[in-house]
Amino acid sequence: MDDDATCGKGLAANAALPATVGELLAAMAHVLDVHQQALDLTDENARPEHAAYVTLALELRAISTQLTAIEKRMAGYHDLPMGRHDEGRMAGPHAAAAFEQFVQRERRLLSLLTASIGEHESMLQHRV
Repeated sequence: MDDDATCGKGLAANAALPATVGELLAAMAHVLDVHQQALDLTDENARPEHAAYVTLALELRAISTQLTAIEKRMAGYHDLPMGRHDEGRMAGPHAAAAFEQFVQRERRLLSLLTASIGEHESMLQHRV
């Protein structure tokens, strides 16, 4: 491990994850907003779809705002003083399992995004 590494620097270095997820969710909310504009609200079936998109866009924006705040807090901890750690616990099975679960979720997100990007790029190429 880098001698200059601290937990605060680690938090700051990982702040891009919540920031980027927040940006993605905000962009998804915008897509839902644009989609709403295409709905013909004189159609009975379009009204519940419109309501669903309005609700989801609001929720996505709220989460995006929270993730932006988390990113700023994480980045702000860059100079957090390093506290004493129990190295046995840091190297123990519970810590290793928690980190492994995090890495598995990163892999799952990457896989989801890879598949999604392929589909969405195809939609962009074939749009009318």
